[in-house]
Amino acid sequence: MSSFFLYPALGACLGASALWLAFFLAQREQFLRAGVWAMAAALILLTLEIGLVTLDLRRLPGANLGEALLLFAWALVASFLFFYWRYPIKVLGALAAPLATVGVCGSLILSSPVETASPLLKSFWLSIHVVLALLGNAALTLAGLGGIFYLIQERQLKGKRFGFFYHRLPSLEQLDALNHRCLTIGFVLLTGGIISGSLYAQYTMGRLWSWDPKEIMTLAAWLVYAVLLHERLTVGWRGRRAALGALSGLVLLIITFIGAQLWAAGYHSFASFGRP
Repeated sequence: MSSFFLYPALGACLGASALWLAFFLAQREQFLRAGVWAMAAALILLTLEIGLVTLDLRRLPGANLGEALLLFAWALVASFLFFYWRYPIKVLGALAAPLATVGVCGSLILSSPVETASPLLKSFWLSIHVVLALLGNAALTLAGLGGIFYLIQERQLKGKRFGFFYHRLPSLEQLDALNHRCLTIGFVLLTGGIISGSLYAQYTMGRLWSWDPKEIMTLAAWLVYAVLLHERLTVGWRGRRAALGALSGLVLLIITFIGAQLWAAGYHSFASFGRP
């Protein structure tokens, strides 16, 4: 896989991580503004890298874990910039930027050429499924990261320790609102990804559902988020319950993204992508 733009993207992500950490520690707006520009540069470079790989391979990257991490890093940076623009929670970059850096590093380390990728990977509609699913995963990841900040801030308030974290984190109301917005948008995108994937499976394999390990685990994560969103809208779940629910869903997403594709047998497994 090409890495022409990937090393500069890694540099942009590392720079963004350092700037957001500096903002978190010093609370100076110049670090914040520079961090946003660094993330924007990372998004441009990752987009160029994905475009270059797509032209080279004649398919959207995703045939191995390295390629999937490249797409996830792109989706995470894009989602973060969207939510920062719409609902600015300044400190969220202190977690989002390092996580994007990990994704880019993983892409550089783990990508390997797939010489004979399955023809099923070379489809516009499959690309739609992948993009929707990854953007949904990214938005839900931000909900989980916001949940971490919520639990830290809540602990500060309950212990009446108004120190380092208390003065750097947003209010519980702001963090809970971020959770709700990320959850709502991420759930819609993930649902679109599941539906488009099922329709594509019906078209290519003649069945909507195959009991593939990743399908089962994605459905489990979707159900967790569906219950959480339902309880927020009907029962009025807020605060700690919502934060813990977002973290639980995030754990399932991580297991699904990595474990189900590396170690579980099924047509979503990376091992099957090399078969024509």
